[in-house]
Amino acid sequence: MLTGLLSNKRILSGMRPTGKLHLGHYHGVLKNWVQMQADNECFYFVADWHALTTHYETPYDISTHVEEMVIDWLAAGVSPQDATIFVQSDVPEHAE
Repeated sequence: MLTGLLSNKRILSGMRPTGKLHLGHYHGVLKNWVQMQADNECFYFVADWHALTTHYETPYDISTHVEEMVIDWLAAGVSPQDATIFVQSDVPEHAE
């Protein structure tokens, strides 16, 4: 469905690591990411700097959520062979 509309596109999408993922993340985002990575150049990132805008009281939780989130992405079928996965704060240019 989406694949036909987005063929041969470069796609950038991310999620804020604000807690555990749930079925809404899977049905709303991850299923689409898995589909899109097959036919497109996909970049999926963990938006840890964006998480600071709402979870600034407990920034120490963010790093734990980053790891758990990426593990969940991999379990859902996001593939490092088919998509680029990165953490926002690992790319200084992201803030420039």
